[in-house]
Amino acid sequence: MVSSRSSILLLIASQLLALLPSTSYVLASPSKWPDVQPLEREILGSATSPRPKLGKRASGYNNPADNGGYMLTIVNGTYPAGLGEPLNVILSADSDKEVLVKSTDEGGFLNYMLVAGLGEECLGQHLGSIQEANLGDNQGNVSEVEELRYNYGNPYIGTCQETFNGGLHLRYWIQNTTNAYFMAVSVEMDLNSGHDIVSNGYNIGRDQLIGNLTGTTIETKNLTNTSTFSGTGTYMNYTYQTDVQYVSGLLKNSSDDINHYITVEEDGLPAIDGLVAVLTVKITDRPPSSGAWSTISGAPFIALLLPLLFTSLSPLSSPFSNF
Repeated sequence: MVSSRSSILLLIASQLLALLPSTSYVLASPSKWPDVQPLEREILGSATSPRPKLGKRASGYNNPADNGGYMLTIVNGTYPAGLGEPLNVILSADSDKEVLVKSTDEGGFLNYMLVAGLGEECLGQHLGSIQEANLGDNQGNVSEVEELRYNYGNPYIGTCQETFNGGLHLRYWIQNTTNAYFMAVSVEMDLNSGHDIVSNGYNIGRDQLIGNLTGTTIETKNLTNTSTFSGTGTYMNYTYQTDVQYVSGLLKNSSDDINHYITVEEDGLPAIDGLVAVLTVKITDRPPSSGAWSTISGAPFIALLLPLLFTSLSPLSSPFSNF
């Protein structure tokens, strides 16, 4: 049964989306999901040259398994029990310190994610389940910081469209011992399909995120643990240089313990390819001066007002366990 809070939010979101130009996407073909084209994007190219194998991880992140953690999230209510989703992207703590701050200001992490067209949830409200992760940082099982959804080119209410239509989305956690960001990225089906993950959706979601951040085309089936990519993207006059290494040894090339494995397996291949994309991000250009008002003044009034309507609604449990 849908809670009254969820019903109200979904109704308002559907009415807002009705004001937008209609767009349809083929959910069964994840390769057709559109990429956001950020302003002033400059593609610096990519390379796939061999690199030294990582043994004990550098200070940019720690392998959770080295201290009792896991590279799969903890999802309640799965069948069979105990399934999780891969933490398949890591933002290294060797990145610029501003990028490691959960903020849209001063070039922070949330501004960086908008380069890839990912924003905070529809009307600022989380309607889905809360997943947990243990990053081996002596914190035990910790709930996700939040979920980010693809905004279809509309940074104000576009994530509402992802809630209904499905698409690229991620959950993330911050490793306490290093400040690295661990992300569970995938492409999901639409709301009517219960937000199951599309075929090969974990690998494709990871690579769509990397492609959008670097301005490169990632051929998922050609990746190895020697693959590297570099490129730049710009949002709100902050330009980010993203260097990516695909790393093996953190996840298994397997369907074992993977949530939604039935819908994700493709052509007899395992649900995940065992590769993790490790990002090191530097801010290479920034506006001469920045402030909160410059961001706020550009937002439609409705985008500022609507979240206030829900502050008086008491939190209720959500029936959407697969969001």
